[in-house]
Amino acid sequence: MDYSSLHSMIMKLNQVSMGELACDLLLKNCSLINVYSNEIIKNTQISILGDRIAYVGMDASHTIGPNTLIIDLKGMYISPSFADSHIHMDQFVLPAEFIKNSLLRGVTSFFSDPIDVVSVCGYRGFVNFLDLLKDIPSRIFTTIPGGLPVDYEFSECKNLSNQQEKIALNLPHVIGLGEVFSWAKVTNRNPLIMEKLSIMLKNNHIINGHTAGATTKKLNAYISSGILSCHEPIDFNEFIERLRLGMWLMIRDGSIRRDLSNIIPHVITNKIYNNKLMFCSDGLNPSDIKNIGHIDHCIRESIKCGLNPISAICIASKNCFDYYNLNKDFGGISPGKVADMVVFDDIKKIKPIQVFVGGRLIVSRGTILTPFKNRNIPNWITKTIKTKKLSQDNFKTNVKLKHTTAMTIYLKTEIITTQNYVDLQNDNGNILPSFDKDVWKVAAIDRIFNSNKYYVGFLQNFGSDIGAFASTWSFHENNIVVIGSNENDMAVAVNNLIQMGGGMIIIKNSKILAALPLQYAGILSTDTFDKVLDNFNQINSILLDSGCKFRKPYLIPLFLTFLALPEVRITCNGIVNVKSKSYEQIIK
Repeated sequence: MDYSSLHSMIMKLNQVSMGELACDLLLKNCSLINVYSNEIIKNTQISILGDRIAYVGMDASHTIGPNTLIIDLKGMYISPSFADSHIHMDQFVLPAEFIKNSLLRGVTSFFSDPIDVVSVCGYRGFVNFLDLLKDIPSRIFTTIPGGLPVDYEFSECKNLSNQQEKIALNLPHVIGLGEVFSWAKVTNRNPLIMEKLSIMLKNNHIINGHTAGATTKKLNAYISSGILSCHEPIDFNEFIERLRLGMWLMIRDGSIRRDLSNIIPHVITNKIYNNKLMFCSDGLNPSDIKNIGHIDHCIRESIKCGLNPISAICIASKNCFDYYNLNKDFGGISPGKVADMVVFDDIKKIKPIQVFVGGRLIVSRGTILTPFKNRNIPNWITKTIKTKKLSQDNFKTNVKLKHTTAMTIYLKTEIITTQNYVDLQNDNGNILPSFDKDVWKVAAIDRIFNSNKYYVGFLQNFGSDIGAFASTWSFHENNIVVIGSNENDMAVAVNNLIQMGGGMIIIKNSKILAALPLQYAGILSTDTFDKVLDNFNQINSILLDSGCKFRKPYLIPLFLTFLALPEVRITCNGIVNVKSKSYEQIIK
């Protein structure tokens, strides 16, 4: 959603402030959450002209005209609306469907890193994704993905060239570079990444960071390269090391990780300045945003930990725009600022009653008042599964030993893996998975470049009594990943995903138990939020009910290709040992 430039409004805003021109909207009897003075100021009046605030004070009667709309808030609290400082919005549902739910929670600004759309569709996908964000009553600021390729040696994905990045920086609401991982590309001074960073800094654009595992000299080298934020600290020790070096910290509480409760209590106990702290989700699944919330949840949880409510709201609003150099326009309720505001009646529950975006009432008592325009989805972006149909033979191995010791990708969590070895039986050259040892076959299949490349390995500690679980969405290689207890169901799963145009699917005895279509680039659904929520819940429930050992099994295929985390990953080219930077053989 576009907003007026301050330089074009200063004459009229000045006139309203002086009582020489009437405002469009007056909010009276407000209990103002002032993020600048750390106060709650009762009986405040706020005058708005167009999409900007013209006057804030105890008596704004001089700004009223015959056509001024007056809303009495009857003592309710009003604060700047909330911002998600780092989110991957290219997950599960189209942006409009996601934002409808976030608006109900007072979140009106999003700093989006569409890394998976770009990994599948390159610059063309980046531009199309920006088109989806038009005419949505929210502020969606976009960063150019800074993490592609994840690994210059092992990754195979689409990306933006440095020349395309220069062009992209001139597109509306593109504000800089998204999270830069793996950090070793920076500390080893890879020429391509250093040129990328230099371009951003030369043009005064922000660069977001990802420093999981970095410390001391490596962390210093990373920060000295102009990367000044991170959302990866999972405890106070990591948090304080980065803060002491001047980084801005995005405290993450989202569907992949919830780190807030490990950090905020220590912030309070140690009386840490909060002026460089922000909240972020890093991405939310449909169930979490529906049942837990978004940045409003971060505020509530921080207050429960003992944080001053005004400080929590400041972290959720003002600080974010300070970091992104957008504080001239956003982040507080003061003259000249864009009128993005949220109204609530309980400062601890933070349940929005009204939400204003650019002075327009967008949400009132749980109802969105403005229609969302449907965007056209181009046909080409629904046809990104460029994989031929497979048979069960594609998932068989060809080994000539009777008993075989195979390397497995051992799941420590849904996300973290380690390397293990298990003795498995060999059926005429085909190494068999083992129900008793909880060993599965796993395959990664190229679905972007039409190369027919795939690789079959073994996965351990999955634990679900199904035939196969497959996904076309995987971070950030976007191979098809299929986990199976038998080759036939693996083939059935992959072939159904090809026919669906992308998604997640569970198969048993050749039958579909659950499916979540992801038609847009194989990573987003074009269905309604509620339909996606139902399909998502069914996927997760079936995996859990059938014995999966992890609370969020949907994450497992997403992270099996992710080359920025330890220890072993699978791509269509083989098993990659992330630590040793080498391919592993599956047979010992």
